[in-house]
Amino acid sequence: MCRNITILRGLEPAANDDEVEAAAIQYLRKVTGITHPTERTREAFDRAVAEIAHITQHLLDDLPDRKQPPKTVPPLRRPEVQARIAAREAAAS
Repeated sequence: MCRNITILRGLEPAANDDEVEAAAIQYLRKVTGITHPTERTREAFDRAVAEIAHITQHLLDDLPDRKQPPKTVPPLRRPEVQARIAAREAAAS
């Protein structure tokens, strides 16, 4: 499980929906200990992801600009992660 929540504030371009949702999932995995929701936990987990992503987007929209950008590149913007996502989507097709 990931130990750090991704910093989304101050990104250029701004964090997109996928990045906000990924951060919400990362947060929920951390606080619940659920890394792979089961049939019993899926509905509650998915609902919480949507709610946390929604409020996170509002928070990011309402905060003032950062004076300097985050020092790390969010995972979804890293080339190796993009390659894994593309490979997974190609295999699913």
